[in-house]
Amino acid sequence: MAATRTGTSALLEQLRADGMTTIFGNPGTVEQGLLDALSSAGDFRYVLGLAEAPVVGLADGYARATRRPTLVQLHSGVGLGNGIGMMYQAMRGHAPLVVIAGEAGVRYDAFDAQMAADLVGMARPVTKFATRVVDPGSVLRVLRRAIKIAATPPCGPVFVSLPLDVLDAPNDEPALPTVIPDTRTVPVPELVARAAGLLAGAERPIIVAGDGVAESDAQYELTRVAELLGAEVWLADSSVVNIDAGHPLHRGALGHMFGEASAAAVREADAVLIVGTYVFPEVFPSMRSPFAAGARVVHVDLNAYEIGKNHPVDLGLVADPRATLTALAADLERRGAPAAPARPRAQAAPAGDSVYELFLAELAAQQPDAVVFDEALTSSPALVRHFPPRRPGRYFLTRGGSLGVGIPGAIGVKLAMPDETVIGFTGDGGSMYTIQALWTAAHQRIGAKFVICNNGRYELLNENISVYWRERGVAPHPFPSSFDLSGLPLGFTDLARGMGVQAVRVAEPEDVGPAVKRMLADDEPFLVDVAVDVPLPPNGKD
Repeated sequence: MAATRTGTSALLEQLRADGMTTIFGNPGTVEQGLLDALSSAGDFRYVLGLAEAPVVGLADGYARATRRPTLVQLHSGVGLGNGIGMMYQAMRGHAPLVVIAGEAGVRYDAFDAQMAADLVGMARPVTKFATRVVDPGSVLRVLRRAIKIAATPPCGPVFVSLPLDVLDAPNDEPALPTVIPDTRTVPVPELVARAAGLLAGAERPIIVAGDGVAESDAQYELTRVAELLGAEVWLADSSVVNIDAGHPLHRGALGHMFGEASAAAVREADAVLIVGTYVFPEVFPSMRSPFAAGARVVHVDLNAYEIGKNHPVDLGLVADPRATLTALAADLERRGAPAAPARPRAQAAPAGDSVYELFLAELAAQQPDAVVFDEALTSSPALVRHFPPRRPGRYFLTRGGSLGVGIPGAIGVKLAMPDETVIGFTGDGGSMYTIQALWTAAHQRIGAKFVICNNGRYELLNENISVYWRERGVAPHPFPSSFDLSGLPLGFTDLARGMGVQAVRVAEPEDVGPAVKRMLADDEPFLVDVAVDVPLPPNGKD
């Protein structure tokens, strides 16, 4: 008599049917049946992380690079709790993560025993969908529903709790590929015409674009509409290449922390096209509409929730950005709108004279086409001068507000793009949230490269409190001691080597060349700890 198929076996069949054979996780006892089956299966890759935050960060980078649903296995309530900060990052960044966690079993619910927790309640604020499977005959049905929700724009993480006794029970559900709805929709012609009428002929048009553009592969179409309107393109909630940073109409990012930065950029516009983003993604947004009185505002997005959420718009279109921009460009061309000449770009900030800048220049000279994962934060302006985000799929920026995504994110991207040189940039403070991910890179032989931008402090907090003082009329004074990391310097090269990753310190101009050469010498993981604030001596560039 054939052995009875369990829910665990059925679950693996479903994952195979959906091509989800790379799993990021950290093991636990209540998941032991699933983990045993994964180890025996042979056709799954289990990417082990030493803590849950790095695990979710690894999966987030992988999902961003592959743009496919990615499975994350966490351990019960304690593991889920440790991963929630990075799940928030994934939610804000619309990463299609399918997070599962085990429980001891439904039959133990009345005991309120050790590790018992409301996993669904914990996960709900940081997911699109959270549920618990309690019927052994609905494991695959619920999993397919979760995968569908995660991968349907606006994408985002989902959570499924899988009790051990449910997975151990017999299961006769068929494993079928999950159906992901196709959202490539375009508004009816009269709405496209109305949008064109609101935007055409504007004297000071602007476009505010975000990651919904890249999600729709609409970079070319966005650029074409910008050229037809002669509209400057500002980026909001943008973490990948939504328009070539070298294009004359590219103006950079709007504010991330303070609403006044965004308001200053848009207040003179008489027509605004918002595409694939929300308005505006600051921590301290402006309480008043930043748009000029009478400005005509059109918002195109697949995320209906974001349209008109904070500020009124004249026309909101729940539609695919690429299809809609294609139709809009055609309508503008029919109206005789020639491609308008681009206005001169603002001058870029001059390059600084520091060892960090020298290191970036040398790295860009030797590997100009590297894939960059940017969590450099206050060191990012120099980074993007040397590695400007120009081509889709070559640049990933931190998003969502959680520190620590730089190292695991770069590992996840490298795992998805094994033939590319992938370099993750992070800060000394941010790196310590997920430094354990270096072990995963060494253990799995994932040859991502890492750069620690080391300034001995939480510099972003210094910058933000300076604004806080200025807004409240507080005289400048020494920064809080809690922002300072310099008292006992972190030994990043020792930390890296202790987890199997070779590393060097760059603190002097003569360190730069050998460090870059060693970093790029092979496809093994490697870390460079760069002193950000060390100035070049006279003639230090020679």
